[in-house]
Amino acid sequence: MSPIFMFAPLGSLLSLLFALYLSRTTKRHDEGTDMMRQIAQAVREGARAYLKRQYRVVAVIFAIVFLILLVLSLSKMLPTFVPFMFLTGGFYSALSGFIGMTQATNSSARTANAARTSLNSALRVAFASGGVMGFVVVGLSLLDLSFWFILLNWIYRSLPLDNRLLVVTQTIVAYGMGASFQALFARVGGGIFTKAADVGADLVGKVEANIPEDDPRNPATIADNVGDNVGDVAGMGADLYESYVGSIVAAMALAFAAGLGLRGVVIPLILAAAGVLSSVIGTFLVRTREEASQRALLFAIRKGVWAAGILMAIISAFVIHYFLPGHFNFYWPVLVGLACGILIGYSTEFFTSDNYKPTRGIAAAATTGPATVILEGLSVGMLSIVPPIIVVAIAIAAAFYLPGGAMNPDHGLFGVAIAAVGMLSTLGITLATDAYGPVADNAGGNAQMAELPEDVRSKTDALDAIGNTTAATGKGFAIGSAALTVLALVAAYRSQIARIFPALDLRVANPQVIIGLFIGGMMPFLFCSRTIKAVGETASKIVIEVRRQFKEIKGLLEGKARPDYAQAVHLCTVAAQKEMIVPSLLVVTVPIVTGILLGPNGVIGLLVGALITGFAVALMMANSGGAWDNAKKFIEKGELGGKGSAEHKASVVGDTVGDPFKDTAGPSLNILIKLMSTVSIVFAGFILRFAIFK
Repeated sequence: MSPIFMFAPLGSLLSLLFALYLSRTTKRHDEGTDMMRQIAQAVREGARAYLKRQYRVVAVIFAIVFLILLVLSLSKMLPTFVPFMFLTGGFYSALSGFIGMTQATNSSARTANAARTSLNSALRVAFASGGVMGFVVVGLSLLDLSFWFILLNWIYRSLPLDNRLLVVTQTIVAYGMGASFQALFARVGGGIFTKAADVGADLVGKVEANIPEDDPRNPATIADNVGDNVGDVAGMGADLYESYVGSIVAAMALAFAAGLGLRGVVIPLILAAAGVLSSVIGTFLVRTREEASQRALLFAIRKGVWAAGILMAIISAFVIHYFLPGHFNFYWPVLVGLACGILIGYSTEFFTSDNYKPTRGIAAAATTGPATVILEGLSVGMLSIVPPIIVVAIAIAAAFYLPGGAMNPDHGLFGVAIAAVGMLSTLGITLATDAYGPVADNAGGNAQMAELPEDVRSKTDALDAIGNTTAATGKGFAIGSAALTVLALVAAYRSQIARIFPALDLRVANPQVIIGLFIGGMMPFLFCSRTIKAVGETASKIVIEVRRQFKEIKGLLEGKARPDYAQAVHLCTVAAQKEMIVPSLLVVTVPIVTGILLGPNGVIGLLVGALITGFAVALMMANSGGAWDNAKKFIEKGELGGKGSAEHKASVVGDTVGDPFKDTAGPSLNILIKLMSTVSIVFAGFILRFAIFK
C-alpha cells in the first residue's frame, strides 16, 4: 500500500488522542460543592434522556432510508457500498455529537468551580471541553473517510485507475449524505428544544416574575441548560461534522473530474490531516490573565485560531508541492479559504459584538420599546449579509481563476472545493471556540443556581459574553463554509450527470432551470417557517407550565419550595422530537421530486436557488439573533438602565425573537443546502431513470 494513504489515518489518530488528553485534563478539576454537582447531574440526565429519545426516532428513519438505498443499489442505480457509507456517516456524526455533549455536561460545574480560583483556569477548562468536541469531530470523520477510501481502493483494485476512482468517489458522497441527514435532525431537534426552553424561561422569569436569568426558582432553568448542550454542542458538532466531510468529499469527486488522478483525490484528506497538527499547536496558546477585559479574553481565544491558520498556510505549501508536483497553483485556493474564514469571522464579530456600533445601536433602541429593538435588529441582520457575500464572491473568483480555471474549468472548480477544505482545515480549534460558549453559559447557570459568590458569577459572565461572540462567529464560519461546500457539491453533481447525460441545458432561458431556481429559493423560507413555528408552539407550552408552577407550588417564588424541573425538560423533549420530522423529511424529498418532474436541469436550478437564498437568510438570522442577544447583555452590564429596567425588558423581547433565528432556523439552513446537494448526487441515477423531462 502506498504511504500516501496513511497520512489521513495518522491525522485522525493524533486528533482523537489529543481529544482524550483534553478530556482527561478537564476531569482533573473538581466539580465543586454538593449543590454544584447536583445541578450538573440534573443537566447531564436531561441531555442524555433527550439524545436517547432522539436517536431512537432517527434510527427508524435511517433504517427506512438504508432499505431504499439498498434496493437502488441492488437495482444497479447506485454503487454497492452506498447504503453502508450512508449508515456510517450518520453513525459517526451522532457519535461525535454525543461525545461532545457528554464532555460539555461534565465540564460546566468544573468551569464554575475553576472560576472560584482564577479566570484563566476557568477559560482553560471551558476551552479544553470545547476542544474535545472539535477534535473528536475531525478525528472521527478522518478516521472513517480514510478507512472507507483505503477499503474501496482495495476492493476495486482490479479496475483501471480512472474507473476505480469514479466508483470510489461516487460511493464516498453517500458518507456525506449520512452525516448531513443526522446533522439535520440534531440541529433542528436540538434547536427547537434549546430555544423553546430559553424563550419560555425568559418570558416568564425575566419579564413577568422579575427574577434573574438561571434563577433556581424558575422551573425552566434546567431545560434551558440542557438545551444549550443538545442544541449548541451536539447540534453544532453534527453540523460542522457534515460540513467538514462534505467539503472533503466534494473535493475528492472534483479532483477526479479534473483529471488529477490518485494524488489529487487524496490531497483533501492530507490537507485535513495537516489542519489537525496546526489546530493542536494553536490550542496551547489559549490563555489569559486575571481581570482581563472582554477584548483581552477574545484575543486569548483568537490568537490560538490565528496561530493554527498561519501554521496551516505554511504546511499546506509543502503538502501541495510534494503531493501534487507541477500543480502548485492549487496552493492559492487553500490560502483563499483560510482568509475567507477569518474575514467572515471579523464581519460577524463587528455586527454581533457589543464592542461595536451595530449592537450598541440595538441596545439604544430599547429606550423606546420592544418594537424598535426588533426593527433595529432586523436592519442590522440584513445589512450584515453584505460583507460575507462580497468576501465569498471574491473567494470563489480567486479560487476558480488562480489555479487556471479560465483555461480549464474543471481545475477551477477543484480550486473552489480546495478553498472549502482550506477554510475548514483548522476545524479542530475553530469548533472549540464555538463549543466553549455553551460550557461557559452552563457554568454561569450553575454558579447562579448554586448561589456562589458574586465574583464567581462575574467571571463566568465574562466568559459567557465572549462565548456569545465566538458562537456567532462560529455560525458565520459554518454558513460561509457551507456556501463554498455546496458550490463544490453542485459542481460535483453537474460533473457526474454530464458523464451519463450530455444534454444538460443550464441556460437561464430553460424553463426547467427557472422553475428549479424558484423552488430552491422558496425552500429556506418554507423550512424556517416550520422550525420557527415549532419553537413558538413549544415555548408557549413552557410558558404555561412555568406560570402553572409559580401559581400552584406554594412558596416557589419565595425560594421556600423546589420547582419541578423534569416536567419542563419532558415537554421540550417530546415537542422537539415531534416537530423535527416534517422539516427534515421535506429536505430529503424535494430534490428527488423536483428531479423526477423537472429532470437534472431543474435539480441544478433548485440547488443554486437554495444556495443563494439559504446563504443570505442564514447570515441574516444568525447575525440578527447574535446582535439582539449581546444588546441584552450590554444593558444587563449596567448600560442604559441595567437589569430589571424597561430597557432591559424591551431587549429581552428582542432576544426571544432572535433565539430561534440564531440557534434553530438560521444554522439549520447550512445543513438544508448541503443535504439537498448530497441527496441529489446520491439519487442521480434514480432521477435520470424516472425523470419526466430529460
